[in-house]
Amino acid sequence: MKSKISSKRPALIISIIGIVFLFITFCVLAFFLPGHVYSYYTKFAPYAAGLPIRLEIPKINVNATVIQVGVAKDGSMEAPSGPKDVGWFKFGTRPGDIGSAVIDGHYGYWKSGVGSVFDDLNKLRKGDKIKVEDEKGMIATFVVRKILIYDPKKDASNIFSSDDGLSHLNLITCEGVWDNTKKTYSNRLVIFTDKE
Repeated sequence: MKSKISSKRPALIISIIGIVFLFITFCVLAFFLPGHVYSYYTKFAPYAAGLPIRLEIPKINVNATVIQVGVAKDGSMEAPSGPKDVGWFKFGTRPGDIGSAVIDGHYGYWKSGVGSVFDDLNKLRKGDKIKVEDEKGMIATFVVRKILIYDPKKDASNIFSSDDGLSHLNLITCEGVWDNTKKTYSNRLVIFTDKE
């Protein structure tokens, strides 16, 4: 009889140890692991950008309201109606999402003598930073990668798309000589940026 009781004791002790081990494991999983899973997910999960509402370019003192623009009658990207706002191409990528978001703005003086939001865009250089705030209050920061000048008649489809799986923001404005007949400037200045 004693031998039977003594043979059950090791099994009982092992069971208690197993229960304690499971309890400790549960506590670790319940309280410690979720934080790491959350931080891992938020670090690597795709950013879902809201609608852009503000563009800031500290180097050239730009702090502009972002409005949505589409396609003009001639097939080009629409521009804001006023000199101080900027236009986000609403049929494209949102700033901060994967792909190339595009924002345009005016250049030059208006009849009223007022300057335009992107008058100093040509002063940007590689490494300068641009910030876009969305409707959620999130701010995406972009770093200037390159600056190009385009002929308005040339294909510029690469401004609106990318296939590298990264997030970009491209800024467009006019530059060059004013054509009074066509009511436009001779060139387009494009700032290509990458999300920081």
